[in-house]
Amino acid sequence: MEQHTGLRARKKNATWGLLKSTALTMFEERGYENVSVAEIAAAAEVSKATVFNYFPSKEDLVIGGMRHHTGDAARVVRERRRGQTPHAAMREHCLHLVEHHAPQVGLSDEPMFLQVQRLLIATPVLMVSAMAYRRRSAVELGEVLMAEGHSRLTSSLVASQLLHTQHILAELNIRRMLHGDPVEEIRAQAVGAAQHAFGLLETGIGDLMRRDTEPPAAPDAAFNRDDCPTGYEPCESEARDAAERVLADTGDELLQALTDPRR
Repeated sequence: MEQHTGLRARKKNATWGLLKSTALTMFEERGYENVSVAEIAAAAEVSKATVFNYFPSKEDLVIGGMRHHTGDAARVVRERRRGQTPHAAMREHCLHLVEHHAPQVGLSDEPMFLQVQRLLIATPVLMVSAMAYRRRSAVELGEVLMAEGHSRLTSSLVASQLLHTQHILAELNIRRMLHGDPVEEIRAQAVGAAQHAFGLLETGIGDLMRRDTEPPAAPDAAFNRDDCPTGYEPCESEARDAAERVLADTGDELLQALTDPRR
């Protein structure tokens, strides 16, 4: 029975991997919105129903894995040890993920992971869905903090700051991964980045980046050097009205001569 179950699990994993790799390759080649689920099924030589058995929606073929991690931050904070703050627990968790090259912090060099990241950057609709997952993570974390007796406002602010900090750190790592930087080099610098980022949450922004000099005098980017709106072009009616006003000026003898109907 154990051998049969193991074989069935391996077959399911193989089918899952085939469908995902097929979809990612087609999305990269033709664009996410230009590939249908039916075409993916045909390329993988399975039925459309089989695809939906493994992936409830088309976007799940790319970012479905994110749904399994929306509760991670809430769990880490809920299970933190006595005397530990939420940001300290999240920093410890983030450093643990960095140490193990986890994809959640952008430190995986697996081809499939990098494919997903390239597609996210190139596909706004997928980026919006990914943001929704991150928003769900913040909501779940906020609920944990409210359950501990903190106000909704404070809980929401803390949850959002913690999750967005982790997201920015992961995004920096991902961009370097896609650039082709060595993963060990990225990991070493990611440790310092995480310490710095969560340190700001711990100590607060305070006087950081206070301006000590007067701001530089710079022209308004919305206007050119002639004080005309940048990129402004008069419409046809405005141009016609201006021409009529000029032609109606009887004080310009040259214009009168040029527009004389008898010429």
